[in-house]
Amino acid sequence: MNVLNSIKLATVAVAIAVGASFPASADEQYFPLQSYRVGPYAAGGTGFFGGFIDYLNLINIRDGGVNGVKLTWSECETQYEVERGVECYERQKTGKNVAAFNPLSLGIQIALLERSRTDKIPIITIDHGQTATSDGRVFPYLFPLLMNPPSETSAIITYIGQREGGAEKLKGKKIVVLYHGSPYGKETIPIFELLSKKYGFELQQIEVPHPGNDQQAQWLTIRRAKPDYVVLRGWGVMNPVAIKSAQKVGFPVDHLIGNVWSNSEEDVIPAGEAAKGYISLITQPSGTEFPVVQQVVDKVYGAGKGNLEDKKRIGSVYHNLGIVNGILNVEAIRIAQDKFGHRALSSEEVQWGFEHLRLDEKRIAELGAVGLLQSINVTCADHEGEGSVKFQQWDGKKWSVISDWVKPDRVLLRPIIEAAAEKYAIENDIKPRVCTE
Repeated sequence: MNVLNSIKLATVAVAIAVGASFPASADEQYFPLQSYRVGPYAAGGTGFFGGFIDYLNLINIRDGGVNGVKLTWSECETQYEVERGVECYERQKTGKNVAAFNPLSLGIQIALLERSRTDKIPIITIDHGQTATSDGRVFPYLFPLLMNPPSETSAIITYIGQREGGAEKLKGKKIVVLYHGSPYGKETIPIFELLSKKYGFELQQIEVPHPGNDQQAQWLTIRRAKPDYVVLRGWGVMNPVAIKSAQKVGFPVDHLIGNVWSNSEEDVIPAGEAAKGYISLITQPSGTEFPVVQQVVDKVYGAGKGNLEDKKRIGSVYHNLGIVNGILNVEAIRIAQDKFGHRALSSEEVQWGFEHLRLDEKRIAELGAVGLLQSINVTCADHEGEGSVKFQQWDGKKWSVISDWVKPDRVLLRPIIEAAAEKYAIENDIKPRVCTE
């Protein structure tokens, strides 16, 4: 074993150990975390899972758990690799009172698709997931909460139309989509094609191979194409490279629109001055002014139990997304407890909680998350929720929200989701559930 591999394995061991809790006993609820704290996507993994764990810690410290049920967790390092993710799942699913898996990886989600059905364990894919999985009739254990890829794509095109003065002004425009060469990056290819036909804009979609360090050829192609906008569907190190490459070829950064995985401080700070003016999509803003984030700072970090080593990242985009994900998971448990009893729940009972996850403005205020979390209404048939987003712009030091909530074209998108789900059901001999809600 060489020195580099030794260091990497040591880093992984520390990542698993630091801040981790043991799997649940009979009176505890267990979250198996398929995290990634090393590799090219470590910034996203450390921020997101750090925020998630911080919120679980807050519930334990402040409330004594959920109605007296303590929350526990353990981390298994995936390095964002599908094979490792599956290995982690098989190892962790045997824990007692498993609540849900939250892999933050489309590739891992795809690999776990049928396992989750067989094992009856919810898989939560906040802000991502296969298009078809929004249809709960066919995928009862998959929950692409807040926003799925079609909603994201629709909202981006709607926003560009708003900037141009109306959807009709999209006709004849040139839009390039620069996407990550992974299942996540490729998921929206047909959605962009559909929207191109509907609105009449010219479309070119260009792949960037994993991990995205070299984009010279792609940006030379973009320079020759002279598009009006470039949509960045990046992840990890790909994003700052794209921003700096845009500057090199003279493309205006305020016409480079990042998607939900191209929207963090870790995407813009490494790009330096080149990122000033860059715009991206969010389902939740950054900032520490929200009461729930302030409680995390006071009660969790104040007690020396914060998960982030760099406290400057508290309230960052990824950290706040982790907190929001924690809220959604915990509220699903709380809702399920109201039906099944104030005790540790089975995975099937937690699934019922997710399927009845309805948070209105009143409840969001009680959670200290006004302005951080949008209302959500999950049903048997719709495992996404509202699907609305905002857009933000980087001024060189911080993000500023520059739009109201932008809604996706759900009338256009729902038939696509249902068709994809029904096709999967036929191919896999699945009888869709009948949803009466």
